[in-house]
Amino acid sequence: MKSFHWTGFSALAAVALYGRLPSVAEAASSVISPKIVILSMYADEAGSWYDIPEFNVLEKNYTIPGLSPVYPSLHCTADGQICQLTTGEGEANAAVSVATLAFSPLLNLTQTYFMIAGIAGINPKVASVGSVTFARYAVHVGLQYEIDAREIPSNWSTGYFAQDATQPGEFPGVFYGTEVYEVNDALRQLAYSAAKTATLSDSPDSTPLRANYSKNPEYKAGSEPIWEANVYLCDTATSDTYWDGDLLGVAFEGTVSVFTGGQGVYCSTQQEDNATLQALLRAAIVKRVDFNRIIIMRTASDFDRQYPGQSVVASLLGPEPGYEDSIANIHIAGVKVVEMVLDGWGSQFAGGVLAGNYVGDVFGSLGGKPDFIPPASAQAVGRKRGYSRRR
Repeated sequence: MKSFHWTGFSALAAVALYGRLPSVAEAASSVISPKIVILSMYADEAGSWYDIPEFNVLEKNYTIPGLSPVYPSLHCTADGQICQLTTGEGEANAAVSVATLAFSPLLNLTQTYFMIAGIAGINPKVASVGSVTFARYAVHVGLQYEIDAREIPSNWSTGYFAQDATQPGEFPGVFYGTEVYEVNDALRQLAYSAAKTATLSDSPDSTPLRANYSKNPEYKAGSEPIWEANVYLCDTATSDTYWDGDLLGVAFEGTVSVFTGGQGVYCSTQQEDNATLQALLRAAIVKRVDFNRIIIMRTASDFDRQYPGQSVVASLLGPEPGYEDSIANIHIAGVKVVEMVLDGWGSQFAGGVLAGNYVGDVFGSLGGKPDFIPPASAQAVGRKRGYSRRR
């Protein structure tokens, strides 16, 4: 195992590596050009990729200034084809770590695939604990107005509603730019098909929990065992707040639907993805990465709301029997995606997978027009928030 500490791709760093100034060929070969980078958010997610039989991402370790002080290194296989980074949890950690990686002179990421590979809460209307999900839309549900639910009008169902809107259910009147990202659906479909070939981990410890959700017919999907390959195409919600409960679950189902023009299906909840995608978008604008090469995979560790008869506090703070399966299934399903990219590199993936859908943010920063913005709301794109509402 080798470790390198980089302060930038400088003569000093080169001398530290070679003991002398390198030749042009050596300097070029020092730049890592991974075919895929796995993005984990914290230690347990990262650990699912260590000591596995398929490959060893701990063969080379690169300490890059600007990464998380808790997770300061990029880990790679000896040939540099597969790398793994732990960003740290929450939006700020994810944004800074991924931006640091994307703009590091140590790396050439222009042909690299990025797979976000973490755990998430799950909507029991769509899937169960232990399941694997692949998102087309990532929606920043925390980026909106909020009124304490105890003080909302009697005819409102939630205190959350879009910025510059007047009530829940309305499309945003202004955008900041990070509210919605859409990734390559053709690539998502390929990743989904690859993951479907895996035999997922499913502990019997989850059976009693699932049975409790069978009491509500809406939660049929959440009450069922995951069998061998319960993999879903559904969308993800980002919020720094780690929330729980049916009222918030229903509210954010609505947010995902409204913000995507009715196209998104909310199933997973996490704390990083829109921040990660914003960092990658900034890099894509200046051609450091290809935004068409992003996969969002989240495995289900716990339900996002209580079962009938359970308190929300018990749901949030109680046991999570699906946790170990969700960690295991990051590797079990994710390695199929990694192998798909590497095995098909020459025939399909080196040149990229053509997207049949819009790919990018709400502003169309990479070209094209977002297909999730209703025509009547198109004027909201680019509109700035009024100073009268600044905090």
